Amino acid sequence: PSAEQSLSLSLSLSLSPSPSPGQANAVLLAKRKSLFWRIHFWAALIATPFAVLATLTGLLYVFTPQIEAVVHHQLDEVAAQPQRASLSNSVAAAQAAAPSGMRLRNLVVPNQAEESLRVIFEPKADGAAGQHDHRLSRNHIVYVDPYSAKVLGSHDEMDRFNMWSKRLHSSLLQGDGWRWLIELSASWLMVMLATGVYLWWPRKSAAPAIHAPTKSGRQHWRVWHSWIGVGFALMSLAILLTGLTWSKYAGEQIKILRDATGQKPPSPPKGLKSDTSTTAVALSWDQIVAAAKPIAPDIALLVTPPRSKEGVWRITNFDRGQPTKRFDVVLDAYNAKVLSHISWQDQTAFSKATAIGIPFHRGEFGWWNQALLVFFGLGLLASVASGWVMWLKRRGSSGVFFPRLLPGSWRTVPAGAVVTGLAFAALMPLLAYSAAAVAALELLRWGFGRRTGLA
Repeated sequence: PSAEQSLSLSLSLSLSPSPSPGQANAVLLAKRKSLFWRIHFWAALIATPFAVLATLTGLLYVFTPQIEAVVHHQLDEVAAQPQRASLSNSVAAAQAAAPSGMRLRNLVVPNQAEESLRVIFEPKADGAAGQHDHRLSRNHIVYVDPYSAKVLGSHDEMDRFNMWSKRLHSSLLQGDGWRWLIELSASWLMVMLATGVYLWWPRKSAAPAIHAPTKSGRQHWRVWHSWIGVGFALMSLAILLTGLTWSKYAGEQIKILRDATGQKPPSPPKGLKSDTSTTAVALSWDQIVAAAKPIAPDIALLVTPPRSKEGVWRITNFDRGQPTKRFDVVLDAYNAKVLSHISWQDQTAFSKATAIGIPFHRGEFGWWNQALLVFFGLGLLASVASGWVMWLKRRGSSGVFFPRLLPGSWRTVPAGAVVTGLAFAALMPLLAYSAAAVAALELLRWGFGRRTGLA
């Protein structure tokens, strides 16, 4: 029903000396619906500006493989040859070309014959502190032809398109401290999704007359808005949840819940060391990779060398677009003994879900994944646009900025909504803080504007 119809029904039945059970139920539903409309509008008011930005930047990120194939092909692609150079020679060539003040961090061994080696360097530890901030992404990548050990070129890690577009999508290129904006938007989008599904959900009515659809333009936009939102509800939930898992504040809460329920991903034992008692001759890059190949899936490898004499080699999958090939191996630096081996079968249900969900969020499963994300992104933009068109039409006809809140609506909140709201607030701290601010504004509006009919 429209706000005017719901208000009229509520007031008339409130004055009735003995409303029937059906009428009383209709009043309860009208009040409850007005409250959810109000919350839905607040969520849209807060979330949609940043949601539009996140959608547009996300649509750009989806095409990362195609864009990088054009932008970085001279670094990524090589002509396949019958014989490869030794990894040790390739790494040595990369070290000679790396900027001063950098230390070798990882080597990416490709799985395809036409791909180059990536040798990744990081800034050396900062003096007395003995550490540096990896979040600054100051790593440097040197590209080497694996057949000739010739350096193809190098650049800062942030110069790769995928890193730039990821930073644009997560923080609008404003640094790590601005990630809260996108997280705030995602938190309120969860609220908008939940309240939108509730408002759409079909239910029997004791007063069908007030639910009869009109033929106005706003009703037309409302139908489209509802069906687009509900049609993409499951995918919206998947995208929002996977995005929140790597957010700053909600991500920390999700990790706490994950660990408390025994779903922490398995990791190699701490304190693993290489055995230096038998020999002092460390194995080469080629020997370590040859030892890892038989137990590693057929996938690009990310190889991390030891940091000290007793250090160990760590090898994992570089390609996150094949989650079932996820693995982690730790090898002794002197005899290649397997000190730890974690495969896909060892992962928890949570880690498997995120290993699938996050690459899906990034469009890393191929063209079908990209196409689906583009379709979803365009649908989200259409849903946002139709919602604001509805608001403009209501604003033009009634002059009311906020959806009308019926008297006593807050007392009609169902228990399920209270539990859901508390769970949302616990998992999404930014939502809790901003919701408290919204509640304070509502109290101010009620206190100072109840006579105007806007409260």
